Amino acid sequence: MARIVMKFGGTSVGDIDRIKAAALRVKQEVDAGNEVAVVVSAMSGETNRLVDLARAASPMHDAREYDVVVASGEQVTIGLMAMALQAVGVHARSWLGWQVPVHTTDVHSSARITGIDTDEIIRRFGEGQVAVVAGFQGVAPNGRITTLGRGGSDTSAVALAAALQADRCDIYTDVDGVYTTDPRIVPAARKLARITYEEMLELASLGAKVLQTRSVELAMNHGVRIHVRSSFSDEPGTLVVDEEEIVEQQMVNGVTYAPNEAKITLRKVADRPGVSAGIFGPLADANINVDMIVQNVSEDGATTDLTFTVPRDSLDRALKVLDGVRDEVQWSELTADPNVVKVSIVGVGMRSHVGVAKTMFRALAEKGINIQVITTSEIKVSVLIGADYTELAVRALHSAFELDAA
Repeated sequence: MARIVMKFGGTSVGDIDRIKAAALRVKQEVDAGNEVAVVVSAMSGETNRLVDLARAASPMHDAREYDVVVASGEQVTIGLMAMALQAVGVHARSWLGWQVPVHTTDVHSSARITGIDTDEIIRRFGEGQVAVVAGFQGVAPNGRITTLGRGGSDTSAVALAAALQADRCDIYTDVDGVYTTDPRIVPAARKLARITYEEMLELASLGAKVLQTRSVELAMNHGVRIHVRSSFSDEPGTLVVDEEEIVEQQMVNGVTYAPNEAKITLRKVADRPGVSAGIFGPLADANINVDMIVQNVSEDGATTDLTFTVPRDSLDRALKVLDGVRDEVQWSELTADPNVVKVSIVGVGMRSHVGVAKTMFRALAEKGINIQVITTSEIKVSVLIGADYTELAVRALHSAFELDAA
């Protein structure tokens, strides 16, 4: 007997037929003698509809009431899922976030989970009951409903699995696993049988849409084994596990790209202590995330050129902030380019293999692709290139690191 958390995303519970199909998957685990908790998202498109309603009611809405509205999508889904389970003979009950309860901070619309009380759910496991829990939501210390931000149901599922000390957390979605790259760009992309937490975290943060970043962080911190699999197929998916569970590491396991990037360059910035803080401090205060940063000495040797990236949809706000600190920072010229993309290679095998950067840069050079910015970590190399070269770069790197399916 195992204890399993099964999470179904919006497309997996998009209509009654899909909810019934998901219920049959849960029944299979129950019939096998397993203890099961189910976490569900709102039906596909429902959260967007609720967000639009909240914004239409009041563009400057109260964040607490916003959470009340957008959390209601999951309430519908857990009730329908519990009914569907009961209809096939499974003893099931629905639980809203405040009923479990899932304790969170009081930062509405982007709360973080601080703890989950599981005693009652575990007691009911002993009675053969399946708990159907609303994802994406919890309760603040003051008793108000909170939501975890978009994609928060993944985080709910992993957090519940950690609290229940579950054997694994199955994430059912509209893809059948984690691939070496986007199969829409590279048809020869391979599904990975296993991937490490660190690799999955890098891929998620770099643009892969399979899992939400916070859920992977949580799984890694608590050792929760995640199985990413399709709601529409019985094929095995991809296990996200500790590095020790993977016998031999590939040098590179994935190629990904992040299209929502914009490059900003400040030329002839005064070369004195505190200048970088004078630039990046105000950007942080404006909640603008800065990613890649490169600094070079200017031609005159007395000033520096500073290049960095921000999310493309934050570019206008970033330029406004920078204009406000021009007198203090004393830069002479600012250029912005929204037509860029970050392409990255990821693999824990980089720790034990040499020549990774050489292979990457040579593959791009052979395709005539100019590299504008480079950043690295222990298991990642990212480059900024012109957006027009995205697909060419992804294909070239996928082949260069021998990731194409045989």
